[in-house]
Amino acid sequence: MNPLEAIGLLLALLAATTGLGLVWRARQGRVARVAGDVITPADVAASAQFGPAATLLQFSTEMCSRCPGTRRLLGAVAAERPGVVHVDVDLTHRADLANRFSILQTPTTLILDATGRVRARVGGAPNRAAIAATLNAITQDTHSLTTTQRS
Repeated sequence: MNPLEAIGLLLALLAATTGLGLVWRARQGRVARVAGDVITPADVAASAQFGPAATLLQFSTEMCSRCPGTRRLLGAVAAERPGVVHVDVDLTHRADLANRFSILQTPTTLILDATGRVRARVGGAPNRAAIAATLNAITQDTHSLTTTQRS
């Protein structure tokens, strides 16, 4: 391989890795709306009960550097909202839970509605405003559903 081809190949690899890195970084902390399974506290071996309005289910590990900050953020958001509970599940010795819920990074947060159905997923450290908007949408949907059922 001549030097010009080698430099071209290095530049192509650099461009590709930079592009992938930018895409990965843009997705960190973003709330992805999903319609998932129903999860119960027993499913994640949690001692705490889920919230009557919503649950912020955080998956973390002992070696996670972003998990303590995420724990504080989600705890504060839950404390500000009646009926919302924050539950932290340590995956350090529970690879079975990581596989079952497709947890590929920590922290990962699942936002559950009042019935325990997964309504949103956040990979990485979450954004407070996005979490609040998602909780607003979930409680609005729940309120609309119960109002419609009463009519």
